[in-house]
Amino acid sequence: KQHLNQSEAAHVIQRVAGCELDKNTKTSSGFLKYGYDGEDFLRFNLETKSWTSLTPKADFIKRSWDADTKDLDFHVYMLSAVCPLWLNRTLSFGNTTVLETLEPTVSLLQRTPSSPVRCHASGFYPPSVQLIWRKDGEHIREIHGEILPNDDETFQLHVDLDISSLRYEDWPRYDCLFQFSGAEEKIVLRLDKTAIHTNWKNTSLMIVTIAVILALILLIIAALGFIFYKKKKERRPLPGYENIPL
Repeated sequence: KQHLNQSEAAHVIQRVAGCELDKNTKTSSGFLKYGYDGEDFLRFNLETKSWTSLTPKADFIKRSWDADTKDLDFHVYMLSAVCPLWLNRTLSFGNTTVLETLEPTVSLLQRTPSSPVRCHASGFYPPSVQLIWRKDGEHIREIHGEILPNDDETFQLHVDLDISSLRYEDWPRYDCLFQFSGAEEKIVLRLDKTAIHTNWKNTSLMIVTIAVILALILLIIAALGFIFYKKKKERRPLPGYENIPL
């Protein structure tokens, strides 16, 4: 209580533990994490077999738990041996398609002619993948997005390529590569203007259409003004006849 600066009010401790299986690499990874009053508190590191403080308030407990070697060995055993075993058994009795590898739809997107070209992959599973831009087969720096979940339990990811300084004749040297971790199969999409999905052409057409409509409106206004002026001029009395009584 003293180290955590607790008040007399109720407090909440959260514990999250589990493991993940990678079908491609045939490996598993476990995790064990504690939260305190809605904030990250402690995380167990399987590689170093020790606790990591996620807040200065957890330092005292970290030192105490790190000294308990039997407890550390127990966590390693549960996360690296027991948990994967239980997960495999559960999958064998349940939906075995959970770990099925699902290939994504990869496409090139661009908002405007000056915008970066986005390589977008969606619908893949598992999320252990790489999506990169390459030049002559070599990985280049790009603007990378985060892996995001879809509604169907698959994932999506994008990576942007800045083309502002690229010469058009050099475009064939660039491609986007999608690949699952540990797999040999890959999806390669070459940078090609004809393969880019964009809506800027429709926007340009809309601008032209609006310009034509405005021009027609101005033409109609000018025509009406000319007709009005002509009729007004025809009604004006001839010079010298203004004061002739009727």
